[in-house]
Amino acid sequence: MTRRRTALAPAALVGTLLLGCSDTAQTPSSPTPTAAQPAPSTSASTPVDPSAIVAAAVGLPGDPVDIATGLDVPWGMAVLPDGTALVTLRDEARVVQVGPGVSTVLGADGPDGRVPDVVPGGEGGLLGIALSPDFTTDQHVFLYQTARDDNRVVRYTLAQNRLGEATPVLTGIPKNSTHNGGRIAFGPDGKLYVGTGDAQNRPAAQDPSSLGGKILRLNPDGSIPPDNPTAGSPLWSLGHRNPQGLGWDSTGRLIAAEFGQDEWDELNVIRPGGNYGWPEVEGPGDGGGRFIAPVQTWATDDASPSGITVTPDAVYVAALRGERLWRVPLNPDGPTGTPDAYLQGTLGRLRTVEVGPDGSLWVLTSNTFRGEPRSGDDRLVSVPLSS
Repeated sequence: MTRRRTALAPAALVGTLLLGCSDTAQTPSSPTPTAAQPAPSTSASTPVDPSAIVAAAVGLPGDPVDIATGLDVPWGMAVLPDGTALVTLRDEARVVQVGPGVSTVLGADGPDGRVPDVVPGGEGGLLGIALSPDFTTDQHVFLYQTARDDNRVVRYTLAQNRLGEATPVLTGIPKNSTHNGGRIAFGPDGKLYVGTGDAQNRPAAQDPSSLGGKILRLNPDGSIPPDNPTAGSPLWSLGHRNPQGLGWDSTGRLIAAEFGQDEWDELNVIRPGGNYGWPEVEGPGDGGGRFIAPVQTWATDDASPSGITVTPDAVYVAALRGERLWRVPLNPDGPTGTPDAYLQGTLGRLRTVEVGPDGSLWVLTSNTFRGEPRSGDDRLVSVPLSS
């Protein structure tokens, strides 16, 4: 199936977005994404307390409700203090702000108002997004983006609906048409964690000198924390194929999901300096004690996991090929409960899941790339949690 490509209109100022599904580049009258109604009730005038929201996000998933539709290859999402979210559009190299009744294209300094120096191709483009731990004061937004020669993390300042003051934080991450990683997130320690793929160079995942096939840990300015496992190195863990899910439980443990090759996808509890085996081990097993085994595995047809979010009682895993939301119950000693699947046959491929500002799960679909788009795709939905 030919993937829908809808170019979003340049917008240095706030723009009202309309529902779209088009095979051609946008003209001024072409449809573009819209905020859907009805939507969850969130007051933009009341700042969101992330820790309080996550603490209240317990229960089992219910039926999804559209927040925004008509998104073209959405990838990353970061919830803002005002109760909306920033969403990256991978191939359009744009960031949109969406929420109940809100839909805005942010301007940037690249061509046609796009994020500068993004070169989409294959699975590369504008990928992960994270807000500074001090966002309410510094307005810093971090993006993982594919450039001409590498993948990189770049910091921007958000002001008046525009991303400006681009500052490279980390460059030289290997790129390829696939296995680019791309998820970034700030941990409870205030450090920036970066998931990188092996970029189709399998030995790189075991090479401590390569940035490929790793989870990296940085200070927000890109410097190396002195307590990293190897002095002077951003390496936090190695032996990863293509990690795209990062989250922390209430004890501060980092949990990561990654794509397997042909047989097994993985959910891992990450230890500083830990080696997770790729390419020597895929899925269950620790290579005779040489590597750290995953805490959960799935057949690749059932998962192909991208984003995750961690609530007090579960890890939620967005599955692409599996076209479902996995819920892995959290036990005191780790995420070892029996996984249950939700949203099967409902939304198609799922790329990203985060706790929304109202305590529901906010989920991005990914049907405009390798999927079967239905009316309104791609979309951001709210999935309520209830006991």
